[in-house]
Amino acid sequence: MINQTFKHATLDDLDRKLLALLQLNARESVSQLARHLEVARTTVLARLEKLENSGVIAGYSVVLGHDVSNEYLYASVGISLQPKSGARVFRALQLMPEVHTLWSVSGEYDYLAILCVPTAHQLDQLLDNIGLLDGVNHTRTSIILAKKIDRHPVVSSIK
Repeated sequence: MINQTFKHATLDDLDRKLLALLQLNARESVSQLARHLEVARTTVLARLEKLENSGVIAGYSVVLGHDVSNEYLYASVGISLQPKSGARVFRALQLMPEVHTLWSVSGEYDYLAILCVPTAHQLDQLLDNIGLLDGVNHTRTSIILAKKIDRHPVVSSIK
């Protein structure tokens, strides 16, 4: 049995199996989860509470279907920063709801952002706003044409 510690929570095999089931269907009832795991409902409830309180489960979300997500324009943006400006730029990007995801990366850029907007005009304005942020050297943008592979993080990779 492999254990992994997250903010005072230790993941065991049952936790990993529960998380894997939730990743497949976060709306699965506690009773159904208990049946799949061959444990009592109260065990599932206690595990969910532990995983939520420890931050292992940060929330539950909706994954949009292909038709709805196609109504938006997605772009990846590499953002190069001036020295010592990371925290300031990060705070500014946090306030932009169009910034879907932000990673700190190594290489040519300091941040890699995924932007999500309804129109090309809004993308243009957003890119101008990001480029004008105090501390941004330059950006490079690629428009995302199609999603070819979508692998959500899998619990079995936690070791």
